Amino acid sequence: MQLLLIRHALPVPSRVSEGRADPALADEGHVQAARLPDALAPYRIRRIFSSPQRRALETAAPLAVKRDLPVEQIDDLAEYDYDLDHYIPFHEARELAPAAFERIRAGLLPDFVDEAAFRTRVCRGIDRIVDECAHEDTVAVVAHGGVVNILLQDILGLARPLEFPVEYTSVTRVLFSRNGARRAASINETGHVRDLLRI
Repeated sequence: MQLLLIRHALPVPSRVSEGRADPALADEGHVQAARLPDALAPYRIRRIFSSPQRRALETAAPLAVKRDLPVEQIDDLAEYDYDLDHYIPFHEARELAPAAFERIRAGLLPDFVDEAAFRTRVCRGIDRIVDECAHEDTVAVVAHGGVVNILLQDILGLARPLEFPVEYTSVTRVLFSRNGARRAASINETGHVRDLLRI
């Protein structure tokens, strides 16, 4: 089975007085998401899964419309910030949340995250997809940078949980063999949004 792991597109900053912050995509994020159907045209995608967070669902929407497939939500694919009352896009965090920014740049999760619990949840969500899909399927999974990184850490045996700078709307391909072996075929493909990346 082939998993196309897609990080959501660029969202707007968000802060709420109660409950969870669940930001929508920025205008630029909608442009990024609109490029996914053409970028993924070579793949015979059978199912589309998504984190329950709005920025992931809105990123998945153009692909779902193009392929005439439903978007199946999996709560275990939510980002580590799921319960926070605020969201700060990473490029703004250098000024607004410098401590968290430096930890992430160093490949570490923010200090409020239970790394073991997050890894267990993400791997459980991915295992559910693998169990539910046929071996010959290609499936798209729209999630988050932390989710993609945690899976790569688990597959590659990396020391740090945020080893890769996973860009907005990037595609990471992971292959699953019948015997349970997993292999990262590509990481952070961004050709379709190269002109929209924030450096």
